[in-house]
Amino acid sequence: MPGWAGRGGRQRRAFGVGGALLGIAVVMLLGAWRSSGFLSDLLLNLGASVVLAAISYVIFDPLFEEARRARVQEHLSFDQQAFVTRLHRSGRRVRILDTWTILLEQRHREETLAGIRAALANGAQVQLLLLDPDCTAAQQRSEELERQRVDVPRQIRTNLRHLAAFTDALDGRLRRRLQVRLYDASPSIQLYQWDGRALISFFPIGKLSFNVPQLEVDMDSPWGGFVHARFEELWEHEQATLNLERYWSVTLTLRHDDSDVVEVRVPYVTVDGQHFVDCRGFRVTGPLTVRAVLPPRAPGAAPAVFALAEPTDGDQTPAEVVKRHFDQKYGHDDGARAAYRLVPPPGVSRTPEPRSATAGDNHGR
Repeated sequence: MPGWAGRGGRQRRAFGVGGALLGIAVVMLLGAWRSSGFLSDLLLNLGASVVLAAISYVIFDPLFEEARRARVQEHLSFDQQAFVTRLHRSGRRVRILDTWTILLEQRHREETLAGIRAALANGAQVQLLLLDPDCTAAQQRSEELERQRVDVPRQIRTNLRHLAAFTDALDGRLRRRLQVRLYDASPSIQLYQWDGRALISFFPIGKLSFNVPQLEVDMDSPWGGFVHARFEELWEHEQATLNLERYWSVTLTLRHDDSDVVEVRVPYVTVDGQHFVDCRGFRVTGPLTVRAVLPPRAPGAAPAVFALAEPTDGDQTPAEVVKRHFDQKYGHDDGARAAYRLVPPPGVSRTPEPRSATAGDNHGR
């Protein structure tokens, strides 16, 4: 665990300082041996005092450090401005685990993105882990927040749209240090980490997580170890996480007469278990079919073959609903969007199944 490295560094520091003090004491004692009279007595007493100080430092500094790490500070709510200020000073690691983050809403967005850019420029690795807006848990959380009229999937999609634009604007050096992933699981804890400190909270029923008490902890403490393990569990789970690139677009292999023609990346949305793609980048003609992995989750999954169907008034999902989902995910278009539904090719019976969250009660944001 990363905490071990931190403890080792502090122990090395304690021994280093103790060794330096002992070195000073040795010089003083040698000076006392070579001198005489008052100067000899003075150096002898000072040398002995420094020896005691060095021993005391080596023994007690780790104890004081452990006590400091175990201390937990409680804040009445999440202070967005304070966290953004900490972003600017971060130089090792920034982590955010949430359903969606209020930091990317309009009032704080520019400051937050400037803080993330500063942290990246300082050499920090920045990792954001947000709830998948198409999973069951996101809809369940909307139902929990019904009284506050919060559309959780829409909030997440808006966050991701701004993050995608921000990522595209970064140069390659900084972009490599920024990672955004989505998790398909029941949210259980909120984490906002800057270097070795973090704010954590649990998700209340019927309330926004930013309006409840936050615990500020040291990441080397037991509390920090607990939330670190939860973050790693979600981050590394290939079947339950999706990176921003695969969320943002899907690769279609265009096929004509059962032969692969070309690969293209296109925008897509999932609505009511059905998948829709924006085909404005190519012409849909004749017996055209496509191969794709949808939903594009685990790398290496086997692709399926689909035909492209134009939306009609009799569809299970009205065209207006599909357009609204595209607008939420990618922003309002200029009227050039060409949405097609992926359907089984003629002669193949296939009923798409909607994605579901990992089993367990949802306690999301």
